[in-house]
Amino acid sequence: MNHPTPAIVAQSAVRRLPRMALLLLCAAYVLPGFWGRTLWKAQDIEAFGYMLQLAKPGMGDMVSWLKPTLLGSPDSNLALLPYWLGATFIRLAPSGFEDTFARLPFIAMLITTLAATWYGVYALTRHPAAQPVAFAFGGEAKPADYARAMADGGLLALLACLGLAQLSHETTPALSQLCFAALLFFGLATLTRHRLQSAVAITTGMLGLTLSGAPTLALWLGIGGSVICATAQAAPAQRRLSMLDLGLLALICLLCITTAGALDLWRWRVVPHRMVDLHVLAKLIAWFTWPAWPLALWSLWRWRGQLSQGWRYPHLGLPLWFVTVTVGATWFTGLSDRALLTSLPAIATLAALALPTLKRSLGALIDWFTLLFFSVCALTIWVVWVAMQTGTPARPAANVARLAPEFVPAFSVGAFALALAATVAWAALVKWRTGYHRAAIWKSLVLPAGGAVLCWLLLTTLWLPLLDYARSYAPLVQKVTRITGPSACLQYAGISKAQGAALMYHAQARLVPMQTPQPDCAWLLMDNVNRSLLSAKIKSLGWVEEAAIKRPTDKSETLVIFRPATKSDTSPATPAR
Repeated sequence: MNHPTPAIVAQSAVRRLPRMALLLLCAAYVLPGFWGRTLWKAQDIEAFGYMLQLAKPGMGDMVSWLKPTLLGSPDSNLALLPYWLGATFIRLAPSGFEDTFARLPFIAMLITTLAATWYGVYALTRHPAAQPVAFAFGGEAKPADYARAMADGGLLALLACLGLAQLSHETTPALSQLCFAALLFFGLATLTRHRLQSAVAITTGMLGLTLSGAPTLALWLGIGGSVICATAQAAPAQRRLSMLDLGLLALICLLCITTAGALDLWRWRVVPHRMVDLHVLAKLIAWFTWPAWPLALWSLWRWRGQLSQGWRYPHLGLPLWFVTVTVGATWFTGLSDRALLTSLPAIATLAALALPTLKRSLGALIDWFTLLFFSVCALTIWVVWVAMQTGTPARPAANVARLAPEFVPAFSVGAFALALAATVAWAALVKWRTGYHRAAIWKSLVLPAGGAVLCWLLLTTLWLPLLDYARSYAPLVQKVTRITGPSACLQYAGISKAQGAALMYHAQARLVPMQTPQPDCAWLLMDNVNRSLLSAKIKSLGWVEEAAIKRPTDKSETLVIFRPATKSDTSPATPAR
């Protein structure tokens, strides 16, 4: 027996969100943060370092591409596909544009994530059990129109999630895992309607996850999701077809297992925890998935009649399974926000299911809270920017000077114009939302999504020079090159992979492990934290300290520069007369 649906929606409430407005909103979210930004520490520049190594001339052999290394160490994430894509585009890049070209496949991944989430929500809400209650005299929402409006709401919920902003704009395996998890979610959601494209999406998603360093996650999501989709079929003919689907899934799983085994991608990553870590996980989920998680919980409560048999209702069972698996992976692998990133499409789907059940008072509360929160955030960004440019107000200007010493702000007409246009668009959106207009089912998520996009765009335009200065290694490398001068080769000892990648890219230098000074490689760099461990060896090889360079915005990070020792360095001091 089908449990009644809590959705009561009239046809007038499922009017279409203007496509041009939705596309512009997505473009305003996707492009800022990819274009015009330098590489940030630490995972962003480190992943780029692996790509840069693979793209070097002479690194085209199979062993190098199957075992990417940086400073002689392999990647701990065991990700291959994102590095392959980035290195391929770097080889196509003209000199000086390597980081820009490396981001192109990752831009495509973020666009794919947004599109897959939209189509996944659309397919799930076309399920009969997800449709609204039929009215006695007609007038209820039509299935296609209802599903389209719900998909718009799901996409808005995804854009509104705070945790998506930075991690989805980095060239790291986390973004590729998000993309392929969204593709897998889309393939499973459409499995009963479009089997060919679903099979392609499922295969691509599972293999992509496997080659992005998450083979276990691929198997759990693929197997559990397919079982949910198979058990949701009521007709015997559909069940027999589902058994064929499960057979195909078994072949895909075997392919993933074989690929991961052949490439040595299996690792035991379980991290022991204490009960106090539950509090840490709860806080991580609370801010990372805000504001989608309160709506997701409300959705589970309102759809609880079907939730008791969630395996029969894919619109509930499938996203709930994805959330459960990814939150479990976050817990077992060390409470990383990058592991939690793959849960966002599923959480956005559950948040969308809350839209047809929201009371007017709750929707108004969401609107007013969102309006105040993002308006205050946008105002703060503007005030700090004005303080950086003019020195007024004095306190924000002093805080910037204290946190980012030696930073010199610069005015950009283009950045200012984009930020001003986004702020005016936000004001127009607020005016539209608070005015009198026809009701739309997605209206409660317009302000959260618009506010998140506004703040992200303001940060990546007005604050971008400050963020680049604070979060990149470029200022540190510039200080190093002032001492070493243009050098084609640098020796290193005890530096991090991120520091090594920064020296390779920003200083355009070849890095070799520490040895005796060479005429063509006459400078040695070392992280200060390893000075006491390596000082005796460094001295025995004939090096002497030249300078210690602190990173401007992180006093705990210091690079020590050594030069070859001379006779005056080794001879005893002449006693004073």
